[in-house]
Amino acid sequence: MSAWNPPAFKEMALPPCHVFCQFYVNFPKDKKPELSCIMYQRSCDMGLGVPFNIASYALLTRMIAEVVDMNPGDFIHTMGDSHVYCDHVDALKEQITRVPRSFPKLKINRKINSIDGFQYEDFEIVDYNPYAPIKMKMSV
Repeated sequence: MSAWNPPAFKEMALPPCHVFCQFYVNFPKDKKPELSCIMYQRSCDMGLGVPFNIASYALLTRMIAEVVDMNPGDFIHTMGDSHVYCDHVDALKEQITRVPRSFPKLKINRKINSIDGFQYEDFEIVDYNPYAPIKMKMSV
């Protein structure tokens, strides 16, 4: 699946940073098939863009796995130009001092048969224990 559409660039603030992804299926013995995703990101804002893109593609993989009755598998993120903007350095220094916490769980509250069938209310995040936000401005 590609987000790269050069004729539409003039309508965008920036060309897409996340360029394409590929889904693939693993067939473990005696288990449901697993759907995994590999995503290539050409330009990687480590402060803001990368965390958002990881969450977005992991969620998309989980949603597709739900629709096709598979278990979610791996999310593999391949990065091109990875960078930290100067005005993000202090915020990221603060972030790396934080002790990692357990990952929350995503619960889907009903069986969905179409990717367009999801509603906001279908998702529940369980055991989410976030730190206070760290502010960073979007750099363009």
